Amino acid sequence: MLYKFDFSFLLEKWPAFLNGAWLTIQLTVLSIALGFVVGTLCAVARVYGGRVLRLLVGFYVELIRNTPLLVQIFIVYFGLSSVGLKLSAETSAVIALVVNMGAYTTEIMRAGIQSIHRTQLEAADCLGLTRLQTILHVVLLPAIERVYPALSSQFVLLMLASSITSQISAEELTAVANNVQSDTYRSFEVYIIVAAIYLALSLLYRLAFKAIGLIIFERRRRLGTAL
Repeated sequence: MLYKFDFSFLLEKWPAFLNGAWLTIQLTVLSIALGFVVGTLCAVARVYGGRVLRLLVGFYVELIRNTPLLVQIFIVYFGLSSVGLKLSAETSAVIALVVNMGAYTTEIMRAGIQSIHRTQLEAADCLGLTRLQTILHVVLLPAIERVYPALSSQFVLLMLASSITSQISAEELTAVANNVQSDTYRSFEVYIIVAAIYLALSLLYRLAFKAIGLIIFERRRRLGTAL
């Protein structure tokens, strides 16, 4: 049986796909930024914090990394609603993605922080830098540079994983695709289009992170190896 492709519906539905892609970008850019901050703070706490703080961060990391993102999204959206805190689907999606991103970023950043040689910390002590100054100026930037490729890959994976938020009716790209295919009954064509858009977004994100790496890291700029 030969299947006849028909993409004519795209003439009418392309604004919906565009809006869905734009919301996907908004959700993921905000989640990446906040998740990076959360993960960096947790990584610093896990390396330099007290025993109780390290245990709490370790529990958070293991809990999030060993449970499905979909379950985490349901807990935020349905769980908080059941106790009286009603949030929109988009807000719930951002919170869940930030929590998830923060856990993975914690481990990536922890590896970067621990890769800083002890002699650099001793040199900072000799210069009279405070603990905070040492962490900010001697530890974090070199650590970020070392793990930047891994961070960039994790950020792209988060963008792709954001498709799960369609399960709580966040009107991102996958949710739009579900609505379009229910209207047109052209499932094959719809999801081919969506796959192509996600591929384009992945390439766009990688180019953006490469540009950011070239701007931030002078050594990588000289070598031309932002990722």
